[in-house]
Amino acid sequence: MLTKRQNLMETIKGGQPDRFVNQYEFLELIREAPKEAFMTPKGTEVKNAWGITIRWPEGQIGSFPVHEKGYKVLDDITQWREYVKAPSVDYPAERWTEAIAHAKAVDRDEKFVTAFVTPGIFELTHYLMGMEDALMSYYEEPEAMHELIEYLTEYELAYAKQIVENLHPDALFHHDDWGSQISSFMSPETFKEFILPAYKKIYGFYKDNGVELIVHHSDSYGVNLVPFMIEMGIDIWQGVMNTNNIPELIKEYGGQISFMGGLHSGEIDFPDWTSEIVMEHVERACKECGKLYFIPNLSQGAPISSFPGVYEATSKAIDQMSAELF
Repeated sequence: MLTKRQNLMETIKGGQPDRFVNQYEFLELIREAPKEAFMTPKGTEVKNAWGITIRWPEGQIGSFPVHEKGYKVLDDITQWREYVKAPSVDYPAERWTEAIAHAKAVDRDEKFVTAFVTPGIFELTHYLMGMEDALMSYYEEPEAMHELIEYLTEYELAYAKQIVENLHPDALFHHDDWGSQISSFMSPETFKEFILPAYKKIYGFYKDNGVELIVHHSDSYGVNLVPFMIEMGIDIWQGVMNTNNIPELIKEYGGQISFMGGLHSGEIDFPDWTSEIVMEHVERACKECGKLYFIPNLSQGAPISSFPGVYEATSKAIDQMSAELF
């Protein structure tokens, strides 16, 4: 029987896996690494070192930045130098102790020691100024947006250096949502101009420093961005929703990139979920997408579900499909 790591590599290299890769099983996320908070406990609000306020309202399934009047860090993109101040990444050694211990305890023959980075470059632009202002700025003030993205990229690279020096990861799990369920947030041309160069630098740095596997989370539509994902060095697109026609993506791009998802959390992970609903979706995804270049997974950007038991039921259903199809 292949290890989880071996089975993953057989799957994404077009080899001979002996079962479906089961969701996040191959990644050991080192979440203890020091970083600025971009989430907050349910029912609370936090203002982080960027000055971004994050709120998780009662009755909602997650937190998000607040952009009400008086809360935006940046009201005018042309004044970004005055208002956007990246926090230091020179954390004291003791802040790394727990993360380093976790990384050292991982059996790297079985799983990938995985750095966890969120949010990404695009998300950080709209965290700072709101989605509408950010998207308009790409078109109305491209020079200023280029400057801001370069600044954010340098911050990411400085943090990446700390990650590499302290954890020596062999995988990276990086968030940056690039679309809605039915469309990318920007045109491929705009994405190519602004986002692609930043990630070629960031993911290139990780690859040059011993990171074997780049897993990028974007639970969205992104068919039109896949060539750029490949160019920037992504090995696995995690969160790929079933609005993307994943079998066609595998047919066209399998061998260059793999697809982790196919299980729409909104259709499975809800209060009245049942094991039967989970099994129906898992069976369809596994049979439609096949054994290579595909990892069945809920579209959530972590090994969790919003409602208790859904993630575990999904993993059980994937094991059942492995027993049936392998």
